[in-house]
Amino acid sequence: MNEPVLVINVNYEPLNVCSTRRALGLLLTGRAEMVANGRGYVRTVRLSIPRPSVIRLDRMVRRPRPKVRLTKRELFRRDNYTCQYCGQRVARLTIDHVVPRHRGGEHIWSNLVTACPACNLHKGGRTLGEAHMALRRRPWEPLATTAYLFGPMMETNQEWRPYLEGW
Repeated sequence: MNEPVLVINVNYEPLNVCSTRRALGLLLTGRAEMVANGRGYVRTVRLSIPRPSVIRLDRMVRRPRPKVRLTKRELFRRDNYTCQYCGQRVARLTIDHVVPRHRGGEHIWSNLVTACPACNLHKGGRTLGEAHMALRRRPWEPLATTAYLFGPMMETNQEWRPYLEGW
């Protein structure tokens, strides 16, 4: 009941991913219709309900363009789970402010990178020039494209591909 279900708008724009339980609630209350079923059925004592993989809402939901939230997980994903100073892939990464906060550095996408503990300790509260270090890539804010938002889930849910490719 916790398998992911793609929720699309009336105009087939992908909105988000919800659980099968939530999708069944939307279907049974008439607020959505099933577009793709590829997962069998949910059986109750009296009913046998198709288990959806893609549902379409019955009303248009207007929302602002999505932005990628600034979280640790998204920073690791943006930097491909590698240290931005030495390029190593280590099990325990840390977050480093390129310009330290006590020197006026902000907590924004363009000032945050992932670093291994050794590089983070070496840099400390200094700037890149003072620590004689260089970044492998300049930090940036990732765009909230469909491929970025739904890409990891698209590999396991191939039936979503037709609904995500046009956006």
